[in-house]
Amino acid sequence: MSANKTALVLTVLGFAGLFMPLLASVSRRLFSTMASGNYVPGTHSVAYVTAPNQDVAKKIAGILVKNKLAACVNLIPNIVSVYEWKEEINEDPEVLMIIKTRSSRLEELTAMVKENHPYEVCEVISSPIAQGNQPYLDWIGEIVPEKK
Repeated sequence: MSANKTALVLTVLGFAGLFMPLLASVSRRLFSTMASGNYVPGTHSVAYVTAPNQDVAKKIAGILVKNKLAACVNLIPNIVSVYEWKEEINEDPEVLMIIKTRSSRLEELTAMVKENHPYEVCEVISSPIAQGNQPYLDWIGEIVPEKK
């Protein structure tokens, strides 16, 4: 190997030697932060429930929050649902409830909604939360305890 190539290799290795400890330190901090503070997708869910009116929706929302099955319930009035029921096409005004909860509590939440809902078959569907504002997700976890 020529002297110029040897010098170049030694210079590259020297720079690598200088930066390796820095890269290792940054990597350790990054991965330890990710391991300790990262959100686990699906820990929390958003559930959707429709109600025939604002009074029923408020009643169910209050029951869910009081019983620590929901951290927050948003009520969206004036939606219209078009659906088939008993071989007829229906179009009805409803209120949509958007419910933030722990995924582990969905079964209890569904049971509580069914106990307090006037529909023969009420809508309770959910989607897991993949990511979000970490302080908000932490708050959901503080308000809605793990299933016992």
